[in-house]
Amino acid sequence: MNSKSGSVLVVGGGIGGVQTSLDLAESGFKVYMVENKASIGGVMSQLDKTFPTNDCSMCILSPKLVEASRHPMISMMTLTEVMGVEGEAGNFTVTLKKKPRYVREDRCVGCGLCAEKCPSKVSSEYELGLMNRKAIYVAYAQAVPMKYAIDADKCLFLIKGKCGNCKKVCPADAIDYEMKEEIEKINVGAVVLAPGYELFDARLKKEYGYKEFKNVLNSLEFERVLSATGPYQGHVVRPSDHQTPKKVAFIQCVGSRDEKVGNPFCSSVCCMYALKQAIIAGEHSTGLKSTIFFMDVRAFGKEFEDYAKRAEGEYGIKMHRGTRVASVDETEGNNLLLRYSDGANILAEEFDLVVLSAGFQPPAQAKALADSLGFKLNDFGFCQTGVYSPLETSRKGIYVTGAFSAPKDIPTTVAEASGAAAKAGAHVFANRVSIDTVVTETPETDVIGQEPRIGVFVCDCGINIRGTVDVPSVVDYVKTLPNVVYAVENKYTCSADTQETIKQMIKEHKLNRVVVSSCTPRTHELLFQNTIKEAGLNPFLFEMANIRDQCSWIHMHEPEKATQKANDLTRMAIAKSRFLEPLSKSRLGVTHSAVVVGGGLAGMTSAMDMAAQGFKVDILEATDVMGGQMNNLYTAEEGISPRQYIKDLESKVRANDNITVHMNTMVEDLTGFVGNFKVKVTGGKELETGAVIVATGAKAYEPKEYMYGKAKGVVTQNELEKVMVDGKFDAKTVVMIQCVGSRNDEAPYCSRVCCSKAVKNAIEIKKRDPKAQVYVLHKDIRTYGFREILYKKAGELGVKFIRFPENKMPEMTMDGSAMKVLVDDVVLGAPVQLTPDMLVLSVGIRPNDDNEELAKMCKVPLSKDKYFLEAHMKLRPVDFATSGIYLAGLAHWPKFIDETIGQASGAASRAMTIISKEYLETQGIIAAVNEMVCNGCGICEPVCEYKAITIVGDPAKEEKRKAVINEGLCMGCGTCVAACPSGALEQKGFKNNQILAQIDAALVGGGK
Repeated sequence: MNSKSGSVLVVGGGIGGVQTSLDLAESGFKVYMVENKASIGGVMSQLDKTFPTNDCSMCILSPKLVEASRHPMISMMTLTEVMGVEGEAGNFTVTLKKKPRYVREDRCVGCGLCAEKCPSKVSSEYELGLMNRKAIYVAYAQAVPMKYAIDADKCLFLIKGKCGNCKKVCPADAIDYEMKEEIEKINVGAVVLAPGYELFDARLKKEYGYKEFKNVLNSLEFERVLSATGPYQGHVVRPSDHQTPKKVAFIQCVGSRDEKVGNPFCSSVCCMYALKQAIIAGEHSTGLKSTIFFMDVRAFGKEFEDYAKRAEGEYGIKMHRGTRVASVDETEGNNLLLRYSDGANILAEEFDLVVLSAGFQPPAQAKALADSLGFKLNDFGFCQTGVYSPLETSRKGIYVTGAFSAPKDIPTTVAEASGAAAKAGAHVFANRVSIDTVVTETPETDVIGQEPRIGVFVCDCGINIRGTVDVPSVVDYVKTLPNVVYAVENKYTCSADTQETIKQMIKEHKLNRVVVSSCTPRTHELLFQNTIKEAGLNPFLFEMANIRDQCSWIHMHEPEKATQKANDLTRMAIAKSRFLEPLSKSRLGVTHSAVVVGGGLAGMTSAMDMAAQGFKVDILEATDVMGGQMNNLYTAEEGISPRQYIKDLESKVRANDNITVHMNTMVEDLTGFVGNFKVKVTGGKELETGAVIVATGAKAYEPKEYMYGKAKGVVTQNELEKVMVDGKFDAKTVVMIQCVGSRNDEAPYCSRVCCSKAVKNAIEIKKRDPKAQVYVLHKDIRTYGFREILYKKAGELGVKFIRFPENKMPEMTMDGSAMKVLVDDVVLGAPVQLTPDMLVLSVGIRPNDDNEELAKMCKVPLSKDKYFLEAHMKLRPVDFATSGIYLAGLAHWPKFIDETIGQASGAASRAMTIISKEYLETQGIIAAVNEMVCNGCGICEPVCEYKAITIVGDPAKEEKRKAVINEGLCMGCGTCVAACPSGALEQKGFKNNQILAQIDAALVGGGK
């Protein structure tokens, strides 16, 4: 369909909304990202660490936020709400309401002077009341945009007409008390909803004393306690007395799996974040002991089971499984007494601190948003979606991602966010534009051979730097250094007006090198590079000294040392800048097509999403049947069986002119680089493609235990489904054994889907024959998310669940033709013998045997469990470290149908960020080979993580051996440079003479 708009509205600025926006923008679409708060980042910005890698949450999130804020195709609209949507998919008119910030964003430079002088102290929403903020504020130190906002309900001037301190001290004249609410209409082709979720209000569980007892916190509050940027700078202390606790209790399922509070579903992430918090707390405080009170340990994600095992085995975290904690009472000294059951007795135990693992619930604005945009919510108030349409709302053209549709973790949210971008893009692809048409570049000035003329801009950063560093003396010192022809002090070097000043000074003083001494290059280097580029200088003729983080902050109480160090760092940056050279980025053409390896649900979904935007796709299916594991699933989902759905999908694939299906075809070799791969397939044919998606699936474990294949009546869950669908089921007593081929020494992970499948089949048996006896033998029941409703229903129908020890599987014997199953019942503390007519094995999922071979050809890694390993478990869940190759479905990890579809659409979106471009640019800072020096020893080749180096030349043919760098693959890490014994490799931007000049300048001293 030809859309009338090439724009997309994204509602929400958390990680889901940011990822959707970036994917759309990188694919050539204009994005309006609307956030109702003053800054973006969502809940992820409040987290300390992320499981299972324990990465600093803000460290991995911040670059995404900055990237979104600077992208020329993204308009970030904070303090803005969606009031209504009219029209149809491809041509929506959206009404937006922008609340006044009372601070002009085009002027505010984020100096913070206003907040310093503001007399009004207000409880910080970001810090969840654990500390205060001012009436004029930014939510957190890394907030994007770094623009202050005034809380109109707390500002003395706006309430009473008094004070006005912020306006008086603002050096940028950014305060505007006259700002009014604004209504704006925009035209978009599609809408993506990513408003996130809210934490359950634990005050509703009165028995736990939340907000009554000072040392009872909810889980997000404890994240802020753990965070180095939080109220206690990462020191684990009790709010009541700021003492370090020795015993901490974590209570699970607070506001989840609880009909009394209206949330019968599982919140999916709480078990894992409790384990993470217990681990991190123990690392922060030696000797701290944690106990987690679980109902079931739901560690179903990639490497989650390993994480749980480490928590218990290596970190000594006590994991109590069983019923809920009955109550929490306060004792003398603000300690807390927990009463709970061990299965036989009610016990009482005292703790210093209690953390309530609060569940998810829909955001407060969910109903208003649904009413104004015209989509449906489910029974629990989340956005309604379907098993086969997990990204689609009930209104065409409006899509959803993240925890707004169901409780889910960050990787699922990010994958779905990309998937929602793919779906939205299908409505606007006819109006795709190149970013080149949006940004006009200034012709570059040739400075090669010229004497260095260095301009140095030293920043006050309000008082962030000047409050400690004697900035005027730094400027005076800099003026004495060789080749410095201009040096100046700026209040805010990053402000829009200073950017203009820099450009003017480059022209006025004929500067050919620019040094900025200010804050961190991590957040600001690109800004300044783009500024000098606009003035006609090569962006790599720029160097930066970080005199905020490394001087004024770290030496806050030592101004003389801070000033001396600022001189030293600036001198070193100037020394390096003298030897900087213009660098270029090569442009490489892109093949506007994709290859999908695998013709199952993930592969066909990815192919359809790319074909929907006009791209040609080749699907390589290794067998003579499309559909993968979907062909083995029989039970209907929402009225359609998986087998029927996959047949219908195959028909659509084969009817699509943009898709070519290759049956009985495998990858034999893969060469090239992002945007320009060559895939050699069975029969010798070579396919040229811009991107590759690996969607090869996985296989079901074939059991060797329990006399499977030998004893009549022993079947797998899939086989049980087929028996029931064929009408041949007649068993009266059924025993199901979980974790057959999972969570053992051979396959130590959880296969994710088995518990829900067993529960669903148990329900079906009870529906057919209410008198049938059904027993489910398990370690934990992991029916996460809305699947928890099935677990509850099964119990109501009379299905009996028996927990057995993790290290002792049930035993099965034959007494003639009769089966006997012996299981140790953890709750009873005794063995139980069952005599089933049918024994159903919930078998695990295993990676394909040929994963290793394909991984080597694609130059991508496998996990320790032999599934394909993504670039980053949290924020790049469908990317490989090798650019241009993506991942989806069971090849990544066991997952359900809806999760597979969401991830497959995500992989398609990531691929389209490549194949939609006219060209790709190599990185400017990459390695280079001096062929005269290189002797072809080959040491560099194996150390390159990105496989960017190839040794060519055959001495037998009188060809000189030498290293050749593929600029499309090189990421500029410099590992090869360090490894080269002959010095033939150099890193552009970090050449020997540049680094040695810095070292010499550091050793010279004299920066007093």
